[in-house]
Amino acid sequence: MSVKVWDPFVRLFHWGLAASFVIAWISADEWDSLHHWAGYAAGGLIALRLVWGLIGTRYARFTQFIKSPSATLRYLRDILSGSERRYVGHNPAGAAMIIALILAMAGCALTGWMYTTNMFWGSEWVEETHEALANGLLFLVLLHIGGVILASVRHHENLVRSMITGRKRRPATDDVT
Repeated sequence: MSVKVWDPFVRLFHWGLAASFVIAWISADEWDSLHHWAGYAAGGLIALRLVWGLIGTRYARFTQFIKSPSATLRYLRDILSGSERRYVGHNPAGAAMIIALILAMAGCALTGWMYTTNMFWGSEWVEETHEALANGLLFLVLLHIGGVILASVRHHENLVRSMITGRKRRPATDDVT
């Protein structure tokens, strides 16, 4: 049996942001217009997600999944020892990754937009910050994919499929809901 966890907006946001990143990355040096539109799409998606994180469904709300730094570090230690608990929603490491990805993507979108304005056109620090954020995003995305694979294997659950269907395995008695 399964339970509904990820609402349609969360799933569309996730895959839309992933697509925006891939398109922006591929088009960075060759197709300026496509690159700009991918950045605008990412910025718009992030703005909508911030609102949905405040008013959305249970598992979409930031208050449901964002944990303290100490709880997140404890969870990361549990991963290293192989004793981490399964979360029906985002686990603390996943929550920290969401925040890191949103902040990095927002910074990348902002600096990309800044670079198109008269005030910052040709500004070396804006361009370098944008490129550093883009490279950092690539690292975060790869780390995110690794975390999804690890959690899928450890908890015997296809997290990619759950982000497509919105459904996850019913919680067991020791799972965190």
